[in-house]
Amino acid sequence: MRTSRLVLGLIFIACAPLAAQAQSTSFSSPREALRQGVSAYQGGYYELAMPALRYAAEKGEFMASYYLAKIYQDSTGPYTDHARAYALYEKIADEHLDADPDDPRARYVGKALTALAGYVLRGLPEIGLAPDAERAVFYLKNASTTFNDEDAQFELAKLQLTGEGVETNVPLGRHWLSVLSQNGHAGAQAFFADLLWRGKHVEPDPPRALALIAVAVDNAPPQDAMWIEDIYQNIFCGAADGTRKQATGIVAQWGNRYGRKPAASYDRSGLPQLAAAPVRTCKNGEPVDMISTRAEPPTQRLPAVRTFEYGSMTGDPPKLRDINVPGPAQPPVPTP
Repeated sequence: MRTSRLVLGLIFIACAPLAAQAQSTSFSSPREALRQGVSAYQGGYYELAMPALRYAAEKGEFMASYYLAKIYQDSTGPYTDHARAYALYEKIADEHLDADPDDPRARYVGKALTALAGYVLRGLPEIGLAPDAERAVFYLKNASTTFNDEDAQFELAKLQLTGEGVETNVPLGRHWLSVLSQNGHAGAQAFFADLLWRGKHVEPDPPRALALIAVAVDNAPPQDAMWIEDIYQNIFCGAADGTRKQATGIVAQWGNRYGRKPAASYDRSGLPQLAAAPVRTCKNGEPVDMISTRAEPPTQRLPAVRTFEYGSMTGDPPKLRDINVPGPAQPPVPTP
């Protein structure tokens, strides 16, 4: 039995290079390999995506390198390798930092820079990469201003509130959280809602905090759903009945105005994934109910809120203007 297993093992080892060669030559072109790889990636078939993307990347296909990095970056997948993800993102940054913003690849360059900044900000011990907040800010500024990446703008806004790697600028960071919230960025909405709830950097406004986090939960992409729902649970459970009623009167209008449904996530069957979230309760056993963002708009209007207007993420001189934002303000004014 051991002999037969040894023979089978030797046969497998001998045939492995031939199988790999057959796989690499099964694509009619690098572009076709890229097409197959991206299609498999989007369907969740990483084991099919990997050989196609590797082949296309070796042949110089930019998007293949980007999607390979995404697979390696995915901590929930079977091919997690943050060192390889970092190397691919760094290669994209080195080769495309001066890319034309009108280039179709520019959007993905911005996302690569943002992902690279995340690694640099936290550090990567397995390759001896020490945290470097200033270098991370350099990548985020390029991604946010040159490539208009919203995730970079969000991360940079948070750093501007704390002064990590950049000069502290609370008005500028708060402004960009407001802008991103208006644009439907779920992470910014959740973060801003938490600030409104705790009264940090803004005046506390519990009804609007609860309304904004309800919109954020509805907007949240799968990878951000858990932490955003954690914030919702904390705010909902701490809110009084009157606060919840006020939030209900705001959230329908904000759901229409600031909502941005995330793209459907598909499993290996090709069907949208079923919700498998845990049943949430408050400490007193009360179920955590989601405030609907699809109710009829209330007969109230949101007042204008004065906020700073900046020309860029780097902090041009501010100008005051009146805009409707989900920021600190007086309670909604009834329609005359």
